[in-house]
Amino acid sequence: MAQIAQLSPGVIVTETNLTTVVPSVLTTAGAYAGAFNWGPAKKIISISNENQLISIFGDPDNNTATSFFTAASFLAYGNNLQVVRAANANSYNATSNSSATIQVVNNDVFQYTYLPNGAANTYGPFIARYPGALGNSLTVSVIDAGANSTQYSAWNIPLINATGTNYANVALSSFFNSQPSTSYSVSQVGGANDQIHIAVVDTGGLFSGVKGTVLETFSYLSKAYDSMDSYGQSNYYKNAIFNNSKYIFAVDPVNYSSTSNTWGKISANTNFAVLSGSFTSALSGGNDASVTDADVINAMSYFADPVQTTVSLIMTGPYTNTAVQTYAINTAATRKDAIAFVSPPYSSVVNNSGSEQSSVTTWINSLSSLTGGPIGSYGFADSGWKYLFDRYNNTYRWVPLNGDIAGLCVYTDTNNNPWYSPAGYTRGVIKNVIKLAWNPTQSNRDALYQVAVNPVASFPGQGTVLFGDKTMQSQPSAFDRINVRRLFIVLEKAIAKAAQYSLFEFNDGFTQAQFVSLITPYLRQVQAQRGITSFQVVCDSTNNTPSVVNNNQFVGDIYIQPNRSVNFIQLNFVAVGTGVNFTTITNTTA
Repeated sequence: MAQIAQLSPGVIVTETNLTTVVPSVLTTAGAYAGAFNWGPAKKIISISNENQLISIFGDPDNNTATSFFTAASFLAYGNNLQVVRAANANSYNATSNSSATIQVVNNDVFQYTYLPNGAANTYGPFIARYPGALGNSLTVSVIDAGANSTQYSAWNIPLINATGTNYANVALSSFFNSQPSTSYSVSQVGGANDQIHIAVVDTGGLFSGVKGTVLETFSYLSKAYDSMDSYGQSNYYKNAIFNNSKYIFAVDPVNYSSTSNTWGKISANTNFAVLSGSFTSALSGGNDASVTDADVINAMSYFADPVQTTVSLIMTGPYTNTAVQTYAINTAATRKDAIAFVSPPYSSVVNNSGSEQSSVTTWINSLSSLTGGPIGSYGFADSGWKYLFDRYNNTYRWVPLNGDIAGLCVYTDTNNNPWYSPAGYTRGVIKNVIKLAWNPTQSNRDALYQVAVNPVASFPGQGTVLFGDKTMQSQPSAFDRINVRRLFIVLEKAIAKAAQYSLFEFNDGFTQAQFVSLITPYLRQVQAQRGITSFQVVCDSTNNTPSVVNNNQFVGDIYIQPNRSVNFIQLNFVAVGTGVNFTTITNTTA
């Protein structure tokens, strides 16, 4: 340690931190890209439970159910799912101007493109917050300071039946304390008539299940760009809706020709233009376009960067095209900290009586030819689909098992450690199964396991069980088992994080010894938890030669003997006669 110069007598205290430890790493974060009816697209959203999945991405329908229930199946085991909604280029947001099409996939797109400057009345004053036909169910109504008491009290939205006749009104004035006028802060700087009320109504009933339900209201918003509420937050109507609405964005001033000159101005000395009554806009033009494999791959690409995204279990859901599944496995292999889970195509196992084994074998051979070798150790294939009840639509659905298999890894991490196998009766029981599309027999399971497809089978009285733990690696090695692959993912990720603190230090005996003393206790802990049987850490002059040091490099060699899961059990029963000495028998049969 460098000597600190002192100019007069005294005591100087310094400290050096040599307590760096190997950090814990997250191993149970799921990743899923798929089709949903609502919610932000092309952006990672964290989901912790099925209720939150519904709240953000909407109820499933016939087009999105298999995608939705893949995510929901995973959430039956864990509470950390990173979701990206895939969106086709022809999916549009509903707007106040049905003749214009627009796709705003998430808040970021709107914030940087339309929030500051609007769209010159191209789309009208409001658009649905996300792409999809669900937005057509929304109607937005505005009343402002220009309305008199009679107009305010009569403020409502008429509901229209199929023949175009009004059959009911949704009264809105009761949702607000009083009619809008001029806010105090605006009045103090010479402005007037800045306040408006806004109501968002589910006139189609697609969000709430009841036509005419008022979904949300916004009281005493301001037309003034610089208006603030009592909490110091922006009260400008466009900003307030952007920050708080779950259903809409405000794009341009209402009744554009008469209000655009003042709405959005600063409040000083501005007499804001007013509407003489209420303004109502039924949104339309929202469109769902079928999600393609390319759309799913594009959505899945948001998980490609391990620095920006922390995920470890990548599900492919119902997207069984080779391109999607190959991309998922290659993404996991490139990241080196995740495993991709794949299921066979629907047609291979559902209503394919007698041909399931050959169809699944054909599928896995095609996929393995593209992802074999070491890359294959980052892929895990199961044998089928399950039948479950869709309580949102009161029907039954076939859903692929890869969401459940990834969920079993979460269950294993929670109750044991990632280096335990997620298969078998202890940790491999699958939830929410009415029946399997194909329940493989022993001979089927034997054949599947030879080609690295992990059978899922139902056993009377014992449930539906994952009955294999092979990765898709073709060559025999320790990495052809998922528990070993996940063990090394954990070790590599944790030790790499610890090793980064050796960057820019001197490559000398002190740093080398410090590295060994840092890693060794961590590996002893993993050994004590049955993850490894033995290990050795080498970091000294034997591998940090002068050439290595001169090239500004640092080498640590870590040798691991992983523990293996039991895949085959042999029980030998021997019948012996009365009076026979067991010691003699065991010595004879040994």
